[in-house]
This record gives sequence, C-alpha cells and structure tokens, in this order.
Amino acid sequence: MKAVRKRSFTFIDLFAGIGGMRIAFERAGGRCVFSSEWNEHSRQTYFKNFGEMPAGDITEIDASGMPDHDVLVAGFPCQPFSLAGISKKDSLKMPHGFDDETQGTLFFDIVRILAEKKPRAFLLENVKNLRSHDRGQTFKIIEKKLRNLGYDIHSAVIDAKTIVPQHRERIFIAGFRKPTAFEFPEMPRKTPKLKNILEKRVDKKYTLTDGVWAALKKHAARSRKNGNGFGYGLADPEGISRTLSARYYKDGAEILISQGKKRNPRRLTPKECGRLMGFPARFKIPESDNQAYRQFGNAVVPPLVEKIANALVLQLHHHKKRITLLEYA
Repeated sequence: MKAVRKRSFTFIDLFAGIGGMRIAFERAGGRCVFSSEWNEHSRQTYFKNFGEMPAGDITEIDASGMPDHDVLVAGFPCQPFSLAGISKKDSLKMPHGFDDETQGTLFFDIVRILAEKKPRAFLLENVKNLRSHDRGQTFKIIEKKLRNLGYDIHSAVIDAKTIVPQHRERIFIAGFRKPTAFEFPEMPRKTPKLKNILEKRVDKKYTLTDGVWAALKKHAARSRKNGNGFGYGLADPEGISRTLSARYYKDGAEILISQGKKRNPRRLTPKECGRLMGFPARFKIPESDNQAYRQFGNAVVPPLVEKIANALVLQLHHHKKRITLLEYA
C-alpha cells in the first residue's frame, strides 16, 4: 500500500491482522518499520498487500531488538473483553479479560514494548466493552499501567457508521509522552447506505441453503420465546448493517441480504465485506471465503483510523514545533 503524502514519522504495527491500521497510518504520512501478527493466515494476507511478512508471536519478541519508532499502533486481541467472547467463555466456564492467559494478558506485551522503546505516542484499539469489562476495573488497570509509563492518556468510543454503512463501535486509546490538548476528530455527519457497497451480480453460492435458513429462523423464534434478542439480521439496503464479526463465516446471521420472497437471503461476498470495512478497492483479499470473513471481521475500519491518525500526527507536529520555539526563545 502506498502512502498518499510524504513520510514524516515512523510507526510499528502490533497485532497487525491484515494491516488496517497500517493503511491508515501510511495514509497519514507514516513509514512502518516493524510489524507483528501471530495468525498465519493473516500474515499471508499482510504479505500479499505490503510485501513484508510480519514477525510472529509478540510474547517471544525481544523489545530491545525492535527498531526505534515515533508511534506504536496496536489493535490488541478483543475476544477476552467482547460481549460475545465473554458470554461464550462464561458458558464454558473459561476465564476472560486479564484472566485469559492466552489473549487477555497480551496487553502487557504492549506495556513491555512501550517501556523499552518509549515512542512519542501510541494508538490502541479494542471493543467497546473493554471500558465496562469487570465493572470498569479492567480499563482502570489499563489506564494506570499506561500512565505509570509517563503517558498522557485520551480515550473515546467511536462508531464507524458515518464512515461506512455499518454499526461498529470501538474504543480507541491515544497516548502521548508529553501532556497534550489532543481531541479525537469529529466524525462526518452523514449516513452511508449499505446498497452502495453491494455487488450487482453475486454467485449463488452465497445464498443460504434451505437448511441453514430454516435453522436461523428456528433459532430466532426460540430466542424470542425465551425473551432475549438474538436473531438473524436482514439488513436494510437504505440504511446500515449490524457489526461484521469474525464469526460471519459460520452462517452470516448478523448481516443477511434479502433476495425477495422467492429466494433465501444471502451472505455478503468477501469483496462486499472489504467495502463494508472501508478497505481500498486494490486490497488483495484471501482466496478462502472463510478466511476473508474472519480477517475482515477482526479488522479495523481504515478510513476511520486514518482520521484519528491525522489528528494524532498533527498533535505530534504541534508539540515538536512548540519545543523548537521554546529552545530558541
């Protein structure tokens, strides 16, 4: 992916996924000097698009060996904190949040790297539920750890629905080594329409089979009877969709496209998922539909992050200019 402006800062891309954060920060003028992602399928997609293979397991990477950088960006694993992840783990009597030793503690690898490399700023992304998880205690720990490293912390929950036709709330945490007047950018006042990202001709393989469609309707009816809100989602082409998740490959239940009364609804195609997430048209999508659904469902919305990245970089430039003026006063 090529940046759209002159490179003016360096960044590292942790828990990189398929590179949504990288796209955003390159567009904001950054040069990526290191990336890390443990999932092999995502690493392959990243390589196809950026020509670089990310390093693997972050827990095995020595922070002192990483290149110096101005900004650290990371969309650390959200499953330990997401509502869906917590519900599933509760039902299986499994730990979640920081008690999840396989994913919940990966935040502390970010802390480890920040402590070693001391970048000028960082941007972290996670699910909205991170703020309320464990009655707010998890987020308090996160803020305390980051502040103890000397960072000025700012956070906001932002919905991507004015950028892409999808309800997608995520929390963003920005940090600066010096106190700042940073403010997250205002989002556009518009409502994108789902119909504008839909393909005109779609292979019939994306149409739900009679068995899957019957099972979804039966499940929805049972959920209504039990008094909870689960059910498939027939998306309004004139409006926005529900949140695309990594489980979309299973049955497409959260976002289904009506095909009239004579045909069962269909899933979104991988290309439509890429558009729904705001990825550029030239982005190379995995050949496997299942992997495409998983990877886009776990991704960030690049044009939304780009707006945040621009605001973050502007703050860095403002602070650098202010320091220079003070030095020569």
